[in-house]
Amino acid sequence: MVKCSFCGITIHKGTGKMYIKKDAKVFYFCANKCEKNMLKLGRKPRTTEWTVEYKNLKASAKKPAKGEKSE
Repeated sequence: MVKCSFCGITIHKGTGKMYIKKDAKVFYFCANKCEKNMLKLGRKPRTTEWTVEYKNLKASAKKPAKGEKSE
């Protein structure tokens, strides 16, 4: 199974869309929402709150670094 190029959710067989650009880059999208956000609106997954990449980025920012004590 492949992952959505925008939101990072796994796409089951027989669902989603495969988009191929002229330079042979392949994008997979789970929904029309993801396709429009990436291609038409030009949004980045790191700045869109409902994507897996954004959630991972926020979670890593909340974790204190090793060796440092939180008060």
